[in-house]
Amino acid sequence: MASLQNQLSRLVYSTEAGDVCPDCRKSKDACCCQENTDNDRISSLDGIVRIRRETSGRKGKGVTTVSGVPLVDAELKKLTKRLKQHCGTGGALKDGIIEIQGDHRESIKSLLEQLNYTVKLAGG
Repeated sequence: MASLQNQLSRLVYSTEAGDVCPDCRKSKDACCCQENTDNDRISSLDGIVRIRRETSGRKGKGVTTVSGVPLVDAELKKLTKRLKQHCGTGGALKDGIIEIQGDHRESIKSLLEQLNYTVKLAGG
């Protein structure tokens, strides 16, 4: 059992650094955990962007999903916005996968090929 002085000497709460990252215990401004997870996600990709149409879990409504885009989250959000504007529909970015409402596989494929991505239509 630690002595009373050792128990009382550890830091319990401080406002000196502001918000602290739970993983590395550095301030949010100095944290690099998000960059590491982005780099890990990007390095695990094979360089092929896959476009598929999905309806499962959406009450029959079809969405076009775009996965495997080798970009960090900030750039992925910009690409999501551009795809939504190009298709004229809504959409979202969830866990690194872009979801565009409706079946827009061909128009998304042509836009991504113009942006020099290797694109594959996956699924049926």
